[in-house]
Amino acid sequence: MMARKKMNICMPVLFVLIAAAPAHAALTSNFYENTCPSVQRIVQQIVAGAIANETRMGASLLRLHFHDCFVNGCDGSVLLDDTATLIGEKTATPNLDSLRGFDVVDTIKASVEAACPNTVSCADILAIAARDSVFQLGGPSWSVLLGRRDSLTASKENANTFLPSPFSDVATLRDKFAAVGLTTDEDLVSLSGGHTFGKARCGAFSPRIGGDPPDTTIDPDFNSTLNSICAAGANTTVDLDQTTPTTFDGGYYSNLLINRGLLSSDQALESEGGSTADLVSLYASTQSSFFTAFVNSMINMGDISPLEGTDGEIRVNCRVVNPTVAAM
Repeated sequence: MMARKKMNICMPVLFVLIAAAPAHAALTSNFYENTCPSVQRIVQQIVAGAIANETRMGASLLRLHFHDCFVNGCDGSVLLDDTATLIGEKTATPNLDSLRGFDVVDTIKASVEAACPNTVSCADILAIAARDSVFQLGGPSWSVLLGRRDSLTASKENANTFLPSPFSDVATLRDKFAAVGLTTDEDLVSLSGGHTFGKARCGAFSPRIGGDPPDTTIDPDFNSTLNSICAAGANTTVDLDQTTPTTFDGGYYSNLLINRGLLSSDQALESEGGSTADLVSLYASTQSSFFTAFVNSMINMGDISPLEGTDGEIRVNCRVVNPTVAAM
């Protein structure tokens, strides 16, 4: 597949893959057509600039959307800072010192508010930014369904409960995905493919490389390399995909076939066999199959329990509940 020019801010042509209709009819691709027609252009340009400045930011913005949707639905709750009366999700174990990109979201929100005050939710900004991040780094594009509103609260407890762990086996991953309504192995395996770019800290996979007895599902040479890198400390970061770490492609699945998945939860998709291993083989051999499945699953994930209509609010600042609401 011919590589796309990665840092093209203009992005004049998008190809759209068709996915199943969403369960929530209020979410539509043209939700802001009349109220904020410039929103997609604004998000696109700021995301492209952020990725041009630091390629890893694309993966970070995709992860923000994922971690938002898995906790109480796609409602922007992951963006809320702690206050005297609210303990947010940023300090939950899966997020602490790990989630990134909040400053990029702040920049997007400020620009969108200047163009269309009190109109576009932070939850929708996350959904658009995730799509644009994938496309900018070589992946597919799709028509993002919009119309979500922002939550008035967040839950550190639910973040600790519902977000998948990098140490999970397939059965646990299935349970985590099913708990938020993602019940197919296609959803599980294709969304895990988001690890085809970005980085992970050594602490997220240390049992895999330092176990006694050794983990038999990791290539010995890869294990040796990782041990050498991680000797610098648990917070040292390593590319999730060692072959094409800054490109959204099918390389993640090819790595799993040769026991070079970084996280235990990634390698388990192949090493435990069954239908997840079959999908790993399919996506490794046919990138278009991965892209199609990923788009469908991203739309499914984006439809997890959105706030709509008059529920929630449109935050002016993604980090805090609007003052008039907070004072009630």
